[in-house]
Amino acid sequence: MQISCGKEVFLEGLVTVLKTVSTKSVMPVLMGIRLTARSSTEVELASTDMEMSLRLVLSGRVEGEGGAVIPGRLLTDIVRSLPPGDVDITVQEGAGQAEVRSGGASFKINCMPAADFPGLVEMPAENTFKVGAAPLVATINTVSRAASLDETRPVLTGILVKFSKDRLKMVATDSYRLCVRETKVTSTLAEKKEAIIPRSSLEELARPGLAAGVENVEVGMTGGQVLFKAGGTLLASRLIEGQFPNHQQLLPDEFKYEVVLDKEELLEVIGRIGLMAQKNAPLRMKFADGELTVSARAPQVGEASESMAVPFKGEETEVGFNAVFLKDGIESVDEDMLTLRIISPLKPGLIKGSSDDFLYLVMPVRL
Repeated sequence: MQISCGKEVFLEGLVTVLKTVSTKSVMPVLMGIRLTARSSTEVELASTDMEMSLRLVLSGRVEGEGGAVIPGRLLTDIVRSLPPGDVDITVQEGAGQAEVRSGGASFKINCMPAADFPGLVEMPAENTFKVGAAPLVATINTVSRAASLDETRPVLTGILVKFSKDRLKMVATDSYRLCVRETKVTSTLAEKKEAIIPRSSLEELARPGLAAGVENVEVGMTGGQVLFKAGGTLLASRLIEGQFPNHQQLLPDEFKYEVVLDKEELLEVIGRIGLMAQKNAPLRMKFADGELTVSARAPQVGEASESMAVPFKGEETEVGFNAVFLKDGIESVDEDMLTLRIISPLKPGLIKGSSDDFLYLVMPVRL
């Protein structure tokens, strides 16, 4: 098999599939990228860490048939280092080596047979549907930061995704905060579907470039996996089994105070004062008639405070929040104004926009 492809196109493809190359597997083949001749003008790149896989098709000149698994990071670094122009790769069947050439540079890399690479799930022939790429990516970017990174509770490392014909709903929580986003979409879905999809997989789908330039993403579910096809790229991920928390039960029925705030002004204040919220020190928000005072105090660092005019009326109250969690929620509002609802210093606060399509519940920090 001989492949010739422009350096920049080839490098972009390698960098994409490198995301699912395993870094510490006991199976050496999982640390490689599989190159497969698809036709005289197409080569497929594929990688998997057994949790998620990526495949994409590149245009180039291809002679012969077959494929090989080449160490992924080494191949990517080599191609990155080559001069501009075409990159030529030759794999002799049974030789156990791939030769990479460009200009006057030549590399011979030990490789493995394509047959040793794990079989990858294919997009099911039936029961697939298409959903708008832009709203799908926007919803992922809003919700994913609230999913847990703690593997001791696997279900919380996933995002509950509910597909319907004209709505897309995602829910994520790490038990310290809860984010719910419902988005209008156009899809070809005949009946509702839902699944718990790993945060890492959805973030990979939303990564710049993967779904860029495509109007729709094709979605399929089969054998405990979900597949997303965007243009010539196919991402497959395992689904998470388990019972996702009932987010409706986590949302308080009533709040004592509600105040509308300017998003950018609040972010600027929190950005400044949050510099002093170190070593897990809470960001304090003290509400009084017509005023919000944001402060932070870390005994070993120092303290800071700043006041801003707000339309608050009622009994003076002070609530503490994790500065990062609070900032994440505020940044997720895609409007100029946001609404903050609070109950008491020991009850969660709620950040939302003008509608209930976006809700961000954040637990308080005891002062």
